[in-house]
Amino acid sequence: MISKRTLSGLPPWYFLLPAVFVGISVLMPLVYLVIRAFDGDWSQTSELVLRQRNLILLKNTLMLTGSVVLVTTLLAFPFAWLTTRTNVPGVKLMTLLGVMPLAIPGYVLAYSLLGVGGTNGTLAQLFGIVIDRPSGFWGALLAISLYTFPYLFLNLRTGFLGLDPSVEEAARSLGYSSRQILFRVIIPQLKPSYLAGMLIISLYVIGDFGAVSLMRFETFSYALFLQYESAFDRVYAAWIALMLLALTSTILVAEYKLLKGLSFYRIGVGSARRTKITELSSWGIGLAWTYVLAVLTAAVVIPVVTILFWMAQGVDPFIWNSFGDAIRNSITASAPAALLAVFFAVPLAYISIRYPSRMSNYLQRFAYLGYATPPLALALAFIFFSLSAVPFLYQSLALLVFAYALHFLAESMGPIRSALYQAPPRIEEAARSLGVSRFRAFWLTTFPLLKSGIVAGSAFVFLSAMKELPITFILSPIGFETLAVSVWGYSAEAMFAEAAPFALSILFFSVLFVYLLFAREWKKA
Repeated sequence: MISKRTLSGLPPWYFLLPAVFVGISVLMPLVYLVIRAFDGDWSQTSELVLRQRNLILLKNTLMLTGSVVLVTTLLAFPFAWLTTRTNVPGVKLMTLLGVMPLAIPGYVLAYSLLGVGGTNGTLAQLFGIVIDRPSGFWGALLAISLYTFPYLFLNLRTGFLGLDPSVEEAARSLGYSSRQILFRVIIPQLKPSYLAGMLIISLYVIGDFGAVSLMRFETFSYALFLQYESAFDRVYAAWIALMLLALTSTILVAEYKLLKGLSFYRIGVGSARRTKITELSSWGIGLAWTYVLAVLTAAVVIPVVTILFWMAQGVDPFIWNSFGDAIRNSITASAPAALLAVFFAVPLAYISIRYPSRMSNYLQRFAYLGYATPPLALALAFIFFSLSAVPFLYQSLALLVFAYALHFLAESMGPIRSALYQAPPRIEEAARSLGVSRFRAFWLTTFPLLKSGIVAGSAFVFLSAMKELPITFILSPIGFETLAVSVWGYSAEAMFAEAAPFALSILFFSVLFVYLLFAREWKKA
């Protein structure tokens, strides 16, 4: 019997208040961004919006986004199929290898690709092979695709594991060939998983600043950074940020429309059948592992070897002083952000699950809006808001921590929501029937069951904030250098040896993120 998961009545005020505060905190800076954009007169505004450069930025952004989606699809689909529908040996290892590229953030990948090429690059000095340093569209495409394809791989893998084999058997009994079953039965059922992965990747590409700036490819995010840095026309910077928001909103609406009305669940009451496994020959297994190792070499081995190579070239002693400061600054900002995100996530998740309503649904969407907003646009919105409403917070550590918490709030909500779904509300009701107050009943019965979700959620936020570049660059106090900012700064000046220790540290923290993600993945399996 399925237990009732909701409670009656209105949410307690101590849960409702933080949830409403989060909604206001996400919306208010965006409102100030709109106000700042319309600060000029109408003739100036129309000239800013309709200038030819915006069409070039739009074309570049859409071209890069579409190309990354295409390349990641070509990379992720074979990974997902091999690990779920074939007899290839070492499935768990292959799954881990498919997730490993997440340990190399896009801007670190861009740094390593730049360090490979050129007359003094890794290939030239180790093997005497001189290649041009990747740059522009192709460099950005390669760096971002190699980093983001695991997001699509994990979604497609989940989709494959959730398919109903009886549908394929029915198609086979009707005379469909394997090729027809793939394109007419399997792929259509993977649509929700594919769109979910595509959404994550598209939002990342549109908001990416590190890789495109190092590769010198102008997208909306890179142009927004240049406009903000020049401090020549902040109104135009606001408009670029709004254009970024419009682009991400269009993608979110398109994904919702494409998924609306879809349903692929089983209707029958019988037990689910086992999925038919494709038996690969020894030649096919060898080819599969060759493909996996080739992708892994490009996404992980080459970047790691490049970082270690430049480390071995020798680093100026003065770098080590700033290296210690960068680690301390990164932890100083990321740890409080992780705690604050969890503090906001618990009431939001509790209200959305225990007291579902239109209001709780809107509050939950506001939380995800902070994650969907491109980082540079969110940072610029906080700049305008702090200067106008709370000037004492401008370029303060508190504002940076708060922005981290709101931006990565959605990452902490996932594990907490999962834990809440497994916590039966009747034990909380039983405690209240014994005369215990609402909050004490929650604290004694439900909260202990959320600890694993809280730990996972806070770890996700901490590790994501450690790697965050755009928000850090815009909102951090003067002289507050983190690992991410240091990698980007030295790489932009082609000081690859100096960037290596910072990149290696980011790699270390990113491996923790991948380990956590992988552990959660196999815990579900």
